[in-house]
Amino acid sequence: MSKYLVTIGLETHVQLKTNTKMFCGCSLKFGAEPNTNVCPVCLGYPGALPVINREAVKLTVMSGLMLGCDISRHSTFDRKNYFYPDMAKDYQISQQARPLCLGGGVTIQTPAGAKRIRINHIHLEEDAAKINHYARFSGVDFNRGGTPLMEIVSEPDLSSPDEALAYLQALKQILVYAGVSDCNLEEGNMRSDVNISVRPEGQEQLGTRTEIKNMNTFKGIDAALEYEIARQLATVARGGVIVQETRRWEPDLGETQPMRSKENAHDYRYLPEPDLVPVALTSELIEAWRGQLPEAPSARRERMMAEYGIPEYDAGVLADAKENADFFEAAARACAPGLGKTVSNWFMTEIMRLLSETGKTVRECALTPEALAELVSLVERRVINGPTAKELLPELFRSGGMPGALVKARGLGQVSDTAALEGFVEQALAANAKSVEDYKAGKKAAAGFLVGQVMKLSKGKADPQLVGKLVAEKLAKLA
Repeated sequence: MSKYLVTIGLETHVQLKTNTKMFCGCSLKFGAEPNTNVCPVCLGYPGALPVINREAVKLTVMSGLMLGCDISRHSTFDRKNYFYPDMAKDYQISQQARPLCLGGGVTIQTPAGAKRIRINHIHLEEDAAKINHYARFSGVDFNRGGTPLMEIVSEPDLSSPDEALAYLQALKQILVYAGVSDCNLEEGNMRSDVNISVRPEGQEQLGTRTEIKNMNTFKGIDAALEYEIARQLATVARGGVIVQETRRWEPDLGETQPMRSKENAHDYRYLPEPDLVPVALTSELIEAWRGQLPEAPSARRERMMAEYGIPEYDAGVLADAKENADFFEAAARACAPGLGKTVSNWFMTEIMRLLSETGKTVRECALTPEALAELVSLVERRVINGPTAKELLPELFRSGGMPGALVKARGLGQVSDTAALEGFVEQALAANAKSVEDYKAGKKAAAGFLVGQVMKLSKGKADPQLVGKLVAEKLAKLA
């Protein structure tokens, strides 16, 4: 069998983080009772006129700027005509002829190195309503209808399910960083239509594509792509023909199934939207919005490595979520210079463990960056030792406060007085004569046990390094 190449393109729909709908003033509060956040505009009543949501335009342009797109100074809306219960007007207000953003791209990492996935365009539209299916009937909830929806259309540059997931994860990270969307897949904020085709190696023309509609989980997209690629390859291997169609993913069956023949643009009979004026953007306004952009995730990783002396792995983990990177940087800047790696270690081990155990985010816990910085500083200045700091951290995480005040109030300061510690060493050696004999017999691990006994006598407040030194000196004299 000839070798075949896989080609994948994604159309990713992202609900924008606005308070109201795209063309009316209805609320976008998630979880409201069905059909309560509606009005004559989003229900498509005759004579109701739409008004463009300025914030949605701004967020789309900011997304384009983050993704390196060219921004159209003159953009228009069109009517995409189709009959379906989720669109009361029988048409969707979208953009076809003149979208807001053109070009741009997302860089992903592959086993062969960095790869640039080009973006064809980004356009703005209104979302459809949600159809809920029940055992004996179906219902339409128009609360979602009219939500500002940004559609990011990639070029067919992806060649595997892994690349598709890397692209979507990178895209999600950039959009969350920019604050344009929560990209919460569970709430349907981010959904993708997946286009797949196969062709013989050496053939320039792309094969006949199929589209899998409304995929809203990364796991589902991965599984659907794996299945659909295998299905198409098996079809061409036995001499069959791939039909251009829209398919749906059936997770319970683990397969895609046909829905309808695939539409082309002319099937939707796009017409200029007569009730909306064109969107005219000045260079000054675009630059003002550019000035509000955050640092891109990739740039932040590089800067944190240089500024705080942390390795690439640490920077990648911290920068993965903007709120974690913000917390880390605030804590690192509150510490003395040179402690960035130490702060990173605390965050990536102890704090991330607490976040995982509690299911909270750093915004939801009571620990502040200033408190973490003070805790790190107390350990570095040997006011308290590491074990004491680890005991304090869960309380700070849960209830807040500053570690210095807790240390003072509870008398948790580290014992570094040599005379006091020598007394603990004498007690430990006297109470554990067998361990002393084991050490003399060459069992060096006995020294670690004796250090632990001294720490226990000091109730964990002794300076571990000094204790180790004193125990070693005492044992050397006895040997």
